Amino acid sequence: MRVAPMNSRFLEACRRRPTDVRPVWFMRQAGRYMKQYREIRSKHTILEICKRADLAAAVTLQPVEVLDVDAAIIFADLLLPVEPMGLKLKFVSGEGPSIDNPVRTSNDVDSLSISNTDDLGYVGEAIQIVVKALSGKVPVIGFVGAPFTLASYMIEGGSSRTFLRTKQMMYRDETLWRRLMGKLVDVLGPFAILQVAQGARAIQVFDSWAGALSPDDYVRYVAPYSRALIERIRTTGAPVIHFGTGAAGFFKELHAAGGDVMGVDWRVNIDQAWLDISYRSAVQGNLDPAVLFAPLPELRMRVHELLKRTGARPGHIFNLGHGILPETPVEHVKAVVQFVREFRP
Repeated sequence: MRVAPMNSRFLEACRRRPTDVRPVWFMRQAGRYMKQYREIRSKHTILEICKRADLAAAVTLQPVEVLDVDAAIIFADLLLPVEPMGLKLKFVSGEGPSIDNPVRTSNDVDSLSISNTDDLGYVGEAIQIVVKALSGKVPVIGFVGAPFTLASYMIEGGSSRTFLRTKQMMYRDETLWRRLMGKLVDVLGPFAILQVAQGARAIQVFDSWAGALSPDDYVRYVAPYSRALIERIRTTGAPVIHFGTGAAGFFKELHAAGGDVMGVDWRVNIDQAWLDISYRSAVQGNLDPAVLFAPLPELRMRVHELLKRTGARPGHIFNLGHGILPETPVEHVKAVVQFVREFRP
């Protein structure tokens, strides 16, 4: 299925078309910095919120109402697909996600299922509820983790600083690595397409751990699978945002793997990143999330400086260079939206 057209600043910018003002939304705009989210989180685990469509929808809608942003991003977790693949996922307080049965051997990869993506239907149900509630006010963004990021969680059993086990598999048994990455594409592709079918108008592919790689290793071991995933999603007609954290050293290679919009983290000047890809995609970003703690005059100056960097060229979506930090003052997030709206190049 292909998505029907919808007019919005966000979607127009994804397609590098002019907009009246710069569209703005925030990664992790639904989260712990908001009192409304904390109230729900105090009664439910993260997995419970993700799996109850009514709760996931409520959390998704909160920042749209409070912040007046130009897009909603569905509340979910990028690791949800590992459960229907056969892994045991839990979230440990203060430590983050943990997988009790990590993938380390050929047998582990063999046993991973690629046929249970229907088990993720609760994400689609949440998207349906959000789309209905928004009544076309702003579009909904769905998302998936990139194959490398999911593979690293699955192999390490959680987050890592060195990604040693992940790299050992890449270097020692490339065939096994490629089998695992292929299976992930076969799960993530249908999951993203399911989200579009239920009303998501764009999909963001998060490669949260891509920055752990060297440029050559990214090109050899990762890029073919990110490209395959993005190409599958683009068959729906929905634009794809491709975001890799810490990938400033190989941004051109990241772009070569695909994306209608390239997410830029704060470690590189966004005008330089856009020039590096010869303006062939839209760009999204890239204010340092820590700048939201600055006094409002400084914050306004930083927002406007970033907008000046991207100039009048259509195709820039204002966002942070990563997710909103939990301690961020809500009033400062609201102020950023106003600073973006008031800006005229």
